[in-house]
Amino acid sequence: MELKRTAFKAYDIRGKYPEEVNEELAYRVGRVFADTLKSKKVAVGHDIRLSGPKIKDALVRGLNEMGCDVVDIGQCGTEMIYFTTYFLKLDGGIMITASHNPKDYNGMKLVREGARPISSDTGLKEIEDRVIAGELGSISDQKGSIVKKDIMADYVEHIIGYADKKALKPLRVVVNAGNGAAGPILDVMEKYLPFEFIKVNNEPDGSFPNGVPNPILLENRETTAQAVRENKADLGVAWDGDFDRCFIFDEKGAMIEGYYIVGFLAKAFLQREAGAKIIYDPRLIWNTIEIVEEAGGIPVMCKSGHAFIKDMMRKENAVYGGEMSAHNYFREFTFCDSGMITWLLVAELMSKAEQPLSQMLAERMEKYPISGEINSTVKDAGAVMEKIEKIYGSKGKIDRTDGFSVAYDNWRFNLRISNTEPVIRLNVESRGDKKLLSEKTKELLLVIRG
Repeated sequence: MELKRTAFKAYDIRGKYPEEVNEELAYRVGRVFADTLKSKKVAVGHDIRLSGPKIKDALVRGLNEMGCDVVDIGQCGTEMIYFTTYFLKLDGGIMITASHNPKDYNGMKLVREGARPISSDTGLKEIEDRVIAGELGSISDQKGSIVKKDIMADYVEHIIGYADKKALKPLRVVVNAGNGAAGPILDVMEKYLPFEFIKVNNEPDGSFPNGVPNPILLENRETTAQAVRENKADLGVAWDGDFDRCFIFDEKGAMIEGYYIVGFLAKAFLQREAGAKIIYDPRLIWNTIEIVEEAGGIPVMCKSGHAFIKDMMRKENAVYGGEMSAHNYFREFTFCDSGMITWLLVAELMSKAEQPLSQMLAERMEKYPISGEINSTVKDAGAVMEKIEKIYGSKGKIDRTDGFSVAYDNWRFNLRISNTEPVIRLNVESRGDKKLLSEKTKELLLVIRG
């Protein structure tokens, strides 16, 4: 069977099922993964997608044929594979998920021992080449075993340990699992927390009856926002399909941009650990840098993308890292991202402040207003980048950590080309000047789309 390279991305494997991601691809990935990493024991799990169990069976067959034992944790979220790989001291883990993509997609996220990510520059390219070429290695004389393990109790106990339970108040919290994998976790967490959960789309359903579990889409935000307003909730939380990201809504039903959550959590971590390092991505930066420096921490910029952030966090021994895309990373969680730890910490901060979330963040949002990420489909992304650089490059301070950033006295922007589609992503921020922000955003979009 001829397989397509299109499913292999920079950080994971992802594509349409069965055209790009299918049983044959999964089987080969299992064979090559075990052979490349010399794995003896690997964790495997899948999200709620209907094709997940079939892909898992093929993947496990490939692993087993190479003599690799499999710990099958069943339906789960991506961070549960990270946890299992580290907690059980396994040689690696494979999560079958397409995260927030439409229901006809699936894919795989790969990690080695210690839950370290395998991306295109740390082994995924080699796996891709061997999978496509059919260079699968020699089948072992000793077939591997399959052990089904329920990791839920250990995982939930670990996650809840990040919050100061004595400080938690009985908040009313709208939780929207989006019919993804978060629902069963919330059902267990609820027993150990003082919160009143108002559950929305809590049942896992791979047919996605209420739309794709991607809370960042405008059409998906209103479900959570409306539930917050109708139930007079203190907080709203919505997750994507594999719940490695969560999106926070204040008591008015307004979604808080991930950028402001980074500064919010950074300050809290620095109160616990003075002088610690905080990792942030280059798309939006001023608010984070100011908060971290004022709190006595050291801000460290890193190219966006989970593989880069995790590597940088290990290198710097950073206590926390955050991206404006709602990925939040924690040193004590093996430097991995978690959509569960994030909202728990926000709820703890709210409990301690005894203040509405909107009030807690209002000053920072006024001080550094942002455009939000704006995507533009273009014919030639490279030509657009050159054009922008020619117009804006000589007038401000340039940074090329990720894409093209230019900073002026009162405003700055970052422009990046998508890894997977002919799209350019724009982010603009200003120093407290919403009028200037609006003007410059429109000006840049005219050049980009013109």
